[in-house]
Amino acid sequence: MDTPLHTVAVVGLGTMGTGIAEVLARAGREVIGIDVSDAAARRATAALEASTARAVDRERITEKERGDVLARFRTFTELRAAADADLVIEVVPESYEIKQLVFRELDAVVRPDTILATGTNALSVTRLAAESQRPERVLGLHFFNPAPAMKLVEVVSSVLTSPAAVESVTSLARELGKEPVAVGDRPGFVADGLLFGYLNQAAAMYESRYASREDIDAAMKLGCGLPMGPLALLDLIGIDTARTVLDAMYASSHDRLHAPAPILGQLAEAGLTGRKAGRGFYTYAEAGSAEVVPDALTPLPGTAGTAAPREVASVGVAGSGTMASGIAEVFAKAGYDVVLAARSAEKAENAKALIAKSLARSVAKGRLTEEARDAVLARITPAGSLDAFAGVDLAVEAVAEDLEIKQQLFQTLDKVCKPGAVLATTTSSLPVIACARATSRPQDVIGMHFFNPAPAMKLVEIVRTVLTSDEVHATVRGVTEKVRKHPVDCGDRAGFIVNALLFPYLNNAIKMVEEHYASLDDIDAAMKLGGGYPMGPFELLDVVGLDVSLAIEKVLHREFRDPGLAPAPLLEHLVAAGCLGRKTGRGFREHARR
Repeated sequence: MDTPLHTVAVVGLGTMGTGIAEVLARAGREVIGIDVSDAAARRATAALEASTARAVDRERITEKERGDVLARFRTFTELRAAADADLVIEVVPESYEIKQLVFRELDAVVRPDTILATGTNALSVTRLAAESQRPERVLGLHFFNPAPAMKLVEVVSSVLTSPAAVESVTSLARELGKEPVAVGDRPGFVADGLLFGYLNQAAAMYESRYASREDIDAAMKLGCGLPMGPLALLDLIGIDTARTVLDAMYASSHDRLHAPAPILGQLAEAGLTGRKAGRGFYTYAEAGSAEVVPDALTPLPGTAGTAAPREVASVGVAGSGTMASGIAEVFAKAGYDVVLAARSAEKAENAKALIAKSLARSVAKGRLTEEARDAVLARITPAGSLDAFAGVDLAVEAVAEDLEIKQQLFQTLDKVCKPGAVLATTTSSLPVIACARATSRPQDVIGMHFFNPAPAMKLVEIVRTVLTSDEVHATVRGVTEKVRKHPVDCGDRAGFIVNALLFPYLNNAIKMVEEHYASLDDIDAAMKLGGGYPMGPFELLDVVGLDVSLAIEKVLHREFRDPGLAPAPLLEHLVAAGCLGRKTGRGFREHARR
C-alpha cells in the first residue's frame, strides 16, 4: 500500500473543484483549496458553508461536525500551498498549456512521493505524465458533477503510472463513498466517451431541424428513463466544454460520430455556452440559473397544428403480441371501443387474456377497481379477421417488424377500413412511407410508435411522411394526449428520435468491450453512476434482445451510410450463436431461463 492520503490539495475552485473539496472535507481529509482568483476561493468557502448548513438543517450532521468540516478546508492563491499535500487534484480549464504549467509548478513544490491527479475528461493523461518529473506518480481522477452527489470516479492510468499510486487513489475513492472504476487513457474514458457521442448526435439532430429541442429532450427522458434530455444536459455541462471533449475524441478516433456538430461551435463562439451564460440551446432566467424561460423558439400552447382533427370513437388494433395487447389496453382504459384483431379468433382471445392479466395486477396493487377493470374489458372485442375493422376510426397495426408483412396488412386495411379512417403503424425502424404507398390513401397513413410496455411508457413518437395530411397528424396528436401519453413529432427516417440516438451509444459500448478497454460490469456501472442511466448498456441490450438491437443497427447503418454506425462484430457473433439476451438465457451475460 502506498502512502495514506490525509492531506489533499485541490487546484481550481470552480464548480467541480469546490464539489471535490467538499467531498474530501466531509470525509475527514485536510483540504487545501488553491485558485489564482480570490473571488473563486471566497465562492468555494461560501458554497461549503451553505451546503453544510443545509446538512445541519436536515439533521444529517451536527453543528459541531459542520464546524470540523469547515475547519478542514483552507484556501490559498499560490501553488506552493500544496507543498505538504499527499495528493494534488487539479481541475483547471481543459487546456494542455494551463495543465502543463500547473504540473511544472507542482513538480517544483511537492514531495517526491506526492501523487498528482488530473481531473481532465478529454486530454491525454499520458501526455501530462510524460512531461512531469514524476510520471509514475501522475494519473487521472475523474469525478462527475455534482461531485457530492455522483458516485462514480474514474481512475485513469497511463502506461507510466505506478500500480501503488493507483491503489492509493482507488482506496481513497472508496473511503469517500464513491465507486471507483479503473480505466485506461483515452479521450472521454468510459462514461464521457459514450455520453458525448450521444450528446453530439442529439445536437446534430436538432441542427438538421428533424425535431424540436423540446421533443428531442422529452423523447430521451420518457423513452429511455434518462434524468435529463441531451440538449438540456449540454447546457448544464457547458457547450464549450462539450466541444472541447468532442474535439479530443475525434482527434483520437477519427469517428465522424465524434466530429463536433457545427452548432456546438457556433453557440460556443457566440458565447451561448449554456446555463453558465444564461443561454445555450435553451434560455435561462439568468446566468447560472437552472430555470428555463420562454424564448422565440418555445412552442405556444395549442400551436402543434392548425388543422381540425377527425372524430375518433373506435380503434382497431392489429396483432396478438405484447405490444398489440398493451396498446389495446391503453385505448380501452381511455374510453375507446377497441377491436383487437389477430390471425385467428383463438389468438385474439389469448391477446385479450393478456390484457385481463395486466388489469388484474393493477387491481391487486390498488391502482384499479374491479368495476373499472370490467368496464375496460367490456370495451375490447376480439376478432379473428381484419374485416372487423370496417367501422373503426383509427386502425393501429402492431404486427411483426417485417416490411413485407406490414405492407400486406396495409393493403388489407385499405380495402377494409372506411374512407377517412386513420391508418397507423407502430414500426420502430421501418419506413412509414413504404406502408403508406401500399395503400390508395397515403395521406391517411402515419407512424404512431409506442414503447414497450405500452401501458407504462408515456412516450409516443408521431411520425409524419411527406404525404401525411395535416388533419391526420392533428388527429393522432389529439388521440395520443387523450390516452395520456406524451406525443413528440419527427420525420420518417430510420430510428426516429429515440432509437437513432440510443443504438449508436449501445453499439459504441460494445466496441469498448471488443477493444478490451473496459469490462461489461465497469461500463454498466459507469453509465448508471456517472450518467444517471436507469440501466447500463449491456443490461439494456440483453433486455431489448440482441437480435432486435442488431436489426435496428443495420437499419441505421443502411440509411445514414456512416461507418461509425456499422454494427459491432461482437454483436453479430452473439446473434449468430443464438445468444439473444434474457429471452434465450444468454446474451452479454448469463440469465436464468424464465
